[in-house]
Amino acid sequence: MTGKRNRNIFNALFLTAVFAVTMCSVFYNEDLGSIIGYIKSADSRYWLIGVIFVIIFIESESVIIYYMFRSLGESVKLTHCCLYSFVGFFFCLVTPSATGGQPAQLYFMKKDGLSLTISTMVLVIVTITYKMVLVAVGIIVFVLRPARIFYYLKPVMPWCVLGMVLNIICILVMLLFVFHPLFARNTATFIIYTASRLFNLKNSKKYIDKVSSAMDKYRDTAEYFSSHKFIIWNVFCITTFQRILLFAVTYITCLSFGTASEGIVVITSLQVMISAAVDMLPLPGGMGITEKLFKEIFTPLCGGSLVLPVMIVSRGLSYYTQLFISAVMSVVAYIKIIYRKGIQ
Repeated sequence: MTGKRNRNIFNALFLTAVFAVTMCSVFYNEDLGSIIGYIKSADSRYWLIGVIFVIIFIESESVIIYYMFRSLGESVKLTHCCLYSFVGFFFCLVTPSATGGQPAQLYFMKKDGLSLTISTMVLVIVTITYKMVLVAVGIIVFVLRPARIFYYLKPVMPWCVLGMVLNIICILVMLLFVFHPLFARNTATFIIYTASRLFNLKNSKKYIDKVSSAMDKYRDTAEYFSSHKFIIWNVFCITTFQRILLFAVTYITCLSFGTASEGIVVITSLQVMISAAVDMLPLPGGMGITEKLFKEIFTPLCGGSLVLPVMIVSRGLSYYTQLFISAVMSVVAYIKIIYRKGIQ
């Protein structure tokens, strides 16, 4: 319990520090009066559409979770699946590399009486498809190499390449765990054993046991992939809709400022590449680097005076609104699933 408390304190302090550094870097030497003036002059009716997009984005995952649980014969309430989604996104947004989402969801699912094995398998598939959609869209951009998109990406191309490589490696590792668990277990054991000999690490057996336990979680997932191809395809399609909807928030924001001259395909694709670049970096919500890349990419499109107001509103809708809604609903999830059951 002490270790968990310390980890939570560290995450909170880390999030606060990254947020403070981000705010300082974004607003340093900027005219706040002009920024506020531009934001006030924008058509805020579009922002409501952005908020709706964010809510649908979150709830799309609940549809996927409900759909998969039902396909596995697990009795689950759709309203509770909605709460699992809010919990998952909240912890993804506040932990480095979004590592806290799935463990938090598993905790709530277990407290709700769901099978831990089935819950783990569902979340593994959700995670893999979630990343696969991002990588698939990114690969399409790199293969087709549309001139307008590459023109805006040129200043940040190294970040985009790095992000794509890290995401592809992550997916390949997860698929290796799923389809070749014994090979993955042996490889991880060899790496831990070698590192313990080279660097005189202690408790190597503890780490090997943890790896073996993690491998067991993936044991049944390969069979599900093989026997439920149509369901996996449906999950991929829903996830594609889900992710594109969130990326389109940037286009909605540009519309509100009158800077959507390049159209929805170009602007949404640029946001996809920003997400691909920062997705695997150890920063909560990609905070800091996302703002940097946005300014570099969108300055030619929005203009030097409008790029910061556009970024503030776009980021406010896609990240901070999502964070606020998820935080509120995570409290509701705690009361409904954990607290009430604890006093029954």
